[in-house]
Amino acid sequence: MKFKILVIDDEKNIREGLQMALEDEGYEVLTAEDGADGLHKALSEMVDLVITDLRMPGIGGQEILRRVTSETPGVPVIVLTGHGTVETAVEAMRMGAYDFLTKPLDLDRLSLLVKRALQNRELVLQHRELVEQMQSDKTFEHIIGKSAAMEHVFEMIRKVAPSRASVLITGESGVGKELIASAIHNLSPRKNNSYIKVHCAALAESLLESELFGHEKGAYTGAVSQKRGRFELADGGTIFLDEIGEINQSLQIKILRVLQEKQFERVGGEKSITVDTRLITATNRDLEKEVAAGTFRSDLYYRLNVVHIHVPPLRERKEDIPLLIAAFIKEFMEENAKKITAIEPKARAALYAYDWPGNIRQLRNCLESAVVMSSDDTIRLSDLPEPVREAEQNSSIRIQIGTPLAEAERHIIMETLAAYNGNKSKTADILGIGRKTLHRKLDEFAAHATDATDSSAE
Repeated sequence: MKFKILVIDDEKNIREGLQMALEDEGYEVLTAEDGADGLHKALSEMVDLVITDLRMPGIGGQEILRRVTSETPGVPVIVLTGHGTVETAVEAMRMGAYDFLTKPLDLDRLSLLVKRALQNRELVLQHRELVEQMQSDKTFEHIIGKSAAMEHVFEMIRKVAPSRASVLITGESGVGKELIASAIHNLSPRKNNSYIKVHCAALAESLLESELFGHEKGAYTGAVSQKRGRFELADGGTIFLDEIGEINQSLQIKILRVLQEKQFERVGGEKSITVDTRLITATNRDLEKEVAAGTFRSDLYYRLNVVHIHVPPLRERKEDIPLLIAAFIKEFMEENAKKITAIEPKARAALYAYDWPGNIRQLRNCLESAVVMSSDDTIRLSDLPEPVREAEQNSSIRIQIGTPLAEAERHIIMETLAAYNGNKSKTADILGIGRKTLHRKLDEFAAHATDATDSSAE
């Protein structure tokens, strides 16, 4: 992207000199000769950086700084000051200025500050874009994802939800199987009736049967009153059994009967109870292997597996990571009363490079920690857990000392693009540059390669 910079200074020579220097570096530059005109342009022209003198007749630099930081958050402000007003410049830093320079200006120092400020600005814009995407069309029943793999999952949910079919959801721990089950219920004709969830692995075998099917008074020691089970409570609605692979064979038989006959008896009871309950199950086990090993009944497996939805691990759909990052940062900013506007490139690269064996649950916990540990409005590599930081180090690129800068830039861009299978959007996000900038660079590399080929042919 081509950044737009606003220069505000009542000294013509400084104003025009800065304009020429910044335009030579490829920026679009607006100028204003007084504070009033400068403030108007700062608030109406959608600028990316403001460079303003502190001491001007009428509206001064401090008022411009105050208005810009409060009314256009994320736009950095660099203040210019004479040697005699350094204390005022320090106060401006306290008010939110990105940095300050003293006159006479060091143009090399200014160039460096401008590049750094605009890098931060681009990070802010990227983060804002991700939040907007996440809040608009990149969620499905509170499930975040835009990858082809997740679009397939969403399509299966849309198709199966209106039916009565049993659904088996598989996938590693932490991929969001419970969210899939909730989406199926919420999109079904049963959405206004009960939705009951049971985590089978969280209950002892002796308690799970009573939890699912209920018990009669006196059925066992401690059963002081009759209790309705979860299947009974879900009559007319949906019951979700998470980690179905953990239940023993005696319970498997009773669940099979519910699926076949819509009936069961409470523990200690003789009366058959009829229910109309839709069953959704989930597991991180390979039930086909469990059937082959004789630990899971084949007839129950086929009853459960009428429709099979597999949720891919996060490492196989890394294009969903930016949206998940934006969603989790927003959640934990609100919980911790903190403001995060950007993620530094090294931290973003680490988040993309890590394989996330704990999937979305692990990513969520990582970002909660990062928000808590951040010392300002930017999440940095040092804010991430050590295993995630190491992922960034292990994905490094070696460049020999003395390599021309243009060649080093080309090498970094092409290696990053290759590492992410040609995904230009992800490459631009990781490198901290705009997508237009990346496309322009790639066009330049292609043109250079063509020129080199033509020259060698001659």
